[in-house]
Amino acid sequence: QVKLDQSGGGSVRAGESLKLSCSTDEYTITTLCMGWYRQRPGYAFEPVGAIDTDGRASYADSVKGRFTISQDNARNTVYLEINNLKPEDTASYYCAASTYSWCSLNEADYAYWGQGTQVTVSS
Repeated sequence: QVKLDQSGGGSVRAGESLKLSCSTDEYTITTLCMGWYRQRPGYAFEPVGAIDTDGRASYADSVKGRFTISQDNARNTVYLEINNLKPEDTASYYCAASTYSWCSLNEADYAYWGQGTQVTVSS
């Protein structure tokens, strides 16, 4: 079992930046594929990106450029930084963990999920 604890998020204005965190005590994150997803109002649940056990990040085409996934191994924490936030980035953001040897953006690969954190962007 992997319990993921999320923090960060909040209400910001367009153009600002936010950094979301996701940590776990049960596993070392370098042994996990860690993904980020979001649920926007009126949109399907969608992947944002993922970071593999070697620290390589990949992103959904829809978010490339403003989103950065990183990790701090000493803190056992994965981050999602969003720059130049837009109102359409308003969503609940979720981190997820997969114990598979591959790392994908396929939601079905992730067995463990954080509680989600809300990001609201005003224009």
